[in-house]
Amino acid sequence: MTAADALTQHAAGRVSQRIASIAESATLAVDAKAKALKAAGRPVIGFGAGEPDFPTPDYIVEAAIEAARQPRFHRYSPAGGLPELRQAIAEKTLRDSGYQVDPSQVLVTNGGKQAVYESFATLLDPGDEVLVPTPYWTTYPEAIRLAGGVPVEVFAGPEQSYLVTVEQLEAARTPRTKVLLFVSPSNPTGSVYPPEQVREIGDWAAENGLWVITDEIYEHLTYDDVPFTSIATAAPSLGDRVVILNGVAKTYAMTGWRVGWMIGPQDVVKAATNLQSHATSNVANVSQMAALAAVSGPLTAVDEMKKSFDRRRRAMISGLNEIDGVECPVPHGAFYAYADVRNLLGRELAGARPLTSAELAALILDTVEVAVVPGEAFGPSGFLRLSYALGDADLAEGVGRLQQFLGTAR
Repeated sequence: MTAADALTQHAAGRVSQRIASIAESATLAVDAKAKALKAAGRPVIGFGAGEPDFPTPDYIVEAAIEAARQPRFHRYSPAGGLPELRQAIAEKTLRDSGYQVDPSQVLVTNGGKQAVYESFATLLDPGDEVLVPTPYWTTYPEAIRLAGGVPVEVFAGPEQSYLVTVEQLEAARTPRTKVLLFVSPSNPTGSVYPPEQVREIGDWAAENGLWVITDEIYEHLTYDDVPFTSIATAAPSLGDRVVILNGVAKTYAMTGWRVGWMIGPQDVVKAATNLQSHATSNVANVSQMAALAAVSGPLTAVDEMKKSFDRRRRAMISGLNEIDGVECPVPHGAFYAYADVRNLLGRELAGARPLTSAELAALILDTVEVAVVPGEAFGPSGFLRLSYALGDADLAEGVGRLQQFLGTAR
């Protein structure tokens, strides 16, 4: 929906201005278009959605089947989550991050997106500013605006591996700044902050009395022996002014199960739970029991998936960097490549001269039937995000089409 469409709807009085102003999820829109073309018989390769192509591990599925047979899971359960799952999430957080929390500090949500929205809704008052390292995941600014906040973009380009510095954050801070959003490993760039930089940023936030909301959903997906570092652990100076977002979707190939969570101080979690009690009530009990099996179980299946992601990562980055006019830093986390295509804009391709990455992405889809997400979804124009969470054969075919097509730029 364009801004003009939003204003037209609002003027007609059919949709509130607050909701009409929300942009559609660009990643889901690209994925939906690619799937529609595939359904129509087109040989589309989809690099759009960040969704593992693996099935959910069997032991998790079996736990869900068993739960579905138990009548107690056919009923309402506590809005904040099943007690046994909240306990398991607390134990998993200590195991993986070294951060100790009480189960009362855990709220189980309908996927990670609900945790994102409820965290901002609980912390922000109208006009409060949130520092958003950019490129960012497309949902963050919309969730901030829905909560009445103001996203403040802090851009870091490929020359600094898409990692913002304390100096950049300080330059963007104002008296209205209340929250720093911190994401490592990053969607969309795959960048991972080194431990010393995580600590430096956390200490800076603490010194300035800021809250930190940190999204750790890709914590288990790092490569090249690069460690994941939780800012809650690295910067104990933050005290109780940190909120952790996480979920089972990416690590355990459970995007469709819709289980996420937020962890924070008890007063914030209690308030967010109250919000959820009116919005959705409890997460589906069967999904919660599947998540319990996931977070309590071994990481063997996760490690096997990561080997495939790593292989695909290397193949994609190598292939993209062979294209004249494309620069793609090596990502050390998640399952995305974030390619700088600014040197391709304005050059002739298939009789057209795309001036933005959105125009370039549309031209790529129309001409060689490869779906990528343009940089406008994540911040400035001039970039393309490609997910390598798809099969090896499709990845090779898709990158090959990009090489052949983009190689004709004049």
